[in-house]
Formats: sequence, C-alpha cells, structure tokens
Amino acid sequence: MKSSNIGGQAVLEGIMMKHKDDYAVAVRKPDGEIFVQKETYRSIVYRWKKLTEIPFIRGVFNFIDSMVLGMKTLTYSASFYEDEEEKELTEKEASRQEKKESLLMGVTVAFSLVAAVAIFMVLPYFLSSLLKSYIPSYGVRTVIEGFVRIGIFILYVLLISRMEDIQRTFMYHGAEHKCINCIEHGLPLTVENVRSSSRQHKRCGTSFLFLVLAISIIMLLLVRAETPLMRIVIRIVLLPVIAGVSYEFLKLAGRSENPVVNLFSKPGLAIQKLTTKEPDDGMIEVAIQAVEAVFDWRAYEAENFHTAADH
Repeated sequence: MKSSNIGGQAVLEGIMMKHKDDYAVAVRKPDGEIFVQKETYRSIVYRWKKLTEIPFIRGVFNFIDSMVLGMKTLTYSASFYEDEEEKELTEKEASRQEKKESLLMGVTVAFSLVAAVAIFMVLPYFLSSLLKSYIPSYGVRTVIEGFVRIGIFILYVLLISRMEDIQRTFMYHGAEHKCINCIEHGLPLTVENVRSSSRQHKRCGTSFLFLVLAISIIMLLLVRAETPLMRIVIRIVLLPVIAGVSYEFLKLAGRSENPVVNLFSKPGLAIQKLTTKEPDDGMIEVAIQAVEAVFDWRAYEAENFHTAADH
C-alpha cells in the first residue's frame, strides 16, 4: 500500500478531505444535491511553518490544526441545515455572525482540550490512586491507570455511537476511509471499488487517540514524581511529547507494512470498527467528490501503480 497523504473527517451529511494545504468539504444538501467547497487552510503556526515539518514537534501542531479545521468544517456543513430565515442575513449581519462563530470555535477547541485532559489524563490518575491501600506499587497503579484511560475512551465511543446523528456521521467516516484505501490500493475511484474497500485505515484519528492513550502508559512509567500534584503536572506537561511520538508512529504506519508496525496498529484498527460504519452509495459519491476536489488520484496511481492516468 502506498500512502497518498490524504486525510479527512466526516462532517454533518458530508465529508472533508485534505491534501497538503488544500481541503474540500462535500455536503449532501437537503434537496439531494452534492455541494463541494474547496479552500486553502492556513495553519495556526503559518508564520513559523517549519514547526509543522520537524519530527516529534509537528505532531502537536498538526493535532491542533486538525481540531480547528474539524470544528470549522463541521460548522460549515451544519449551515446547510439551518432554517431559511437564519440564512437571510445582511452582509453586515453575516460578517458579525462569522466573527461570533470564529470566537465560539476558538472557545470550543480550548474547552475540548481542557475537558479531554481532565477526563482522559487526570480522572484516571485519581481513580487509580484509590487503589493505593491495596496496590502500593506506583508502577502497577500507573499501568492500571492506563487501562482505565483506554476503557473510558472505548466507553465514550460506545455511548455516542448510539446516537442516530452520530451513526450517520460514522457511516460518512467509513466512506472517507474506503475512498483513501481504494486509492492507496491502486484501484480507480468508483462507487463499486470504494464499496469493496476496507473501512479501516492505519492513519485514522481514532488510531492516533488510542496511541496517545497507550504510549502515555510507557511515558508515565519512565517519568516519575513523588507528590500527587507533580504527578498531575507531569501528565499534562508530557501530553505534547506523547502526541508527537504518536503522530510519528501513525505516519510510519501509513507507509509501512512491517509486521511489527502492523501488530501495534491492530488495537487502533479494532476500535475503528466502532467509529466507522458501512456507508451507502450516496455517501460514497459525496466522499469521491471531496477527494477529487483536492487530489489527482489518477496521476498518483499512474506514478505508484503504473496504471493508465486516464481511467
């Protein structure tokens, strides 16, 4: 399998696909039409773009960029389903609304990061600390803490997957993966080929989050502190390091078929069975249009699989 370096995510009744600095959002409108919008994304550190190219450091900024872009494209896709009277705004009102949405997006991303740290890093530490009387070894409790962390993540995914809107989003998520797998296995990007492709992909954000949780166990065993306060501080301070290492492994997994890499990728792929569902043909059509807006898959396949560029 050849990595295409295409990434993306599901949005409301649609898909966002990104390649290099270009991204496109394809949405199935209420009237059934597929609307595609292509834009160029400017990184949060665009003034210091080299930071997004330095191994182990780039993972942190790419993660934050993906959160910002994800919120932006989700908000955009939701706008197609607003009431008509909400859409009929004057230019001044639209500008004011856009500023409010940008502020809200920033607050939401910041709150999401704080909530994620509290739920997935701090809470498991407190829960494992309750076992101190029964398990005096800090190392053993740290391993238990790691499994509690992973358990909370899986429980969270299971709970949200019961929501009807989320189930459709997971179907679009499946369509996104199937499109990328179709391309990276040298197949023409057609509904039939996409439908038969796998809905699991090693470069998925789900796998990244699992890696962060798993690698945190190793990191926290290596870096220790004596007081409870410092242990909490370490869990927060180490997050960028853990994210950086996880990102590098994810990039490696995306271009490698090494048996060891594949073995470590399996847990993340297994969790993707929860975060992706089989899409219908209409969803696949949306995904294909999102891909074709930002990526020349014919040229990619001609170069990597020696296929004709004019399928």
